[in-house]
Amino acid sequence: MTARKVDYSDVKSLVGQELGVSDWHLVTQEEVNAFAECTHDHQWIHLDVERAKKESPFGGPVAHGYYTLSLAPYFMDQVWAVQGIKMGVNYGLNKLRFPSPVPVGKKVRARATLNNVEDVTGGLQVTVGLTFEVEESSKPACVAEGVYRFYA
Repeated sequence: MTARKVDYSDVKSLVGQELGVSDWHLVTQEEVNAFAECTHDHQWIHLDVERAKKESPFGGPVAHGYYTLSLAPYFMDQVWAVQGIKMGVNYGLNKLRFPSPVPVGKKVRARATLNNVEDVTGGLQVTVGLTFEVEESSKPACVAEGVYRFYA
């Protein structure tokens, strides 16, 4: 997907609008295993495929919730690109929930809406509503309100 290019001076005009939807991303067991290694979160529902098939209420291994959230920068790069800035940074989250799991072997994507823009020293602070969708599921895997800063 080609990111929507937005000039820094036009960001405020997009409040309340959907910015776009990322491409689908396949969640693999290899990525989940690598995430577990990086975060030291080795819970069996993510890593033990056979046990997860037998004992998990999800019928198999699922991605870590924070793995799903960690895809936000990757997905946001696909959704939009703010032009005319020196840099952008992740500033934090206002809200975060994981309403449903992401089964390994499914695809996930993000839908982004610009909720708010505020002036800050040297730039803008933007609040983006993020909904992480799972293929063939009506319930999102993650809903978050991400806060980013763009410095001009």
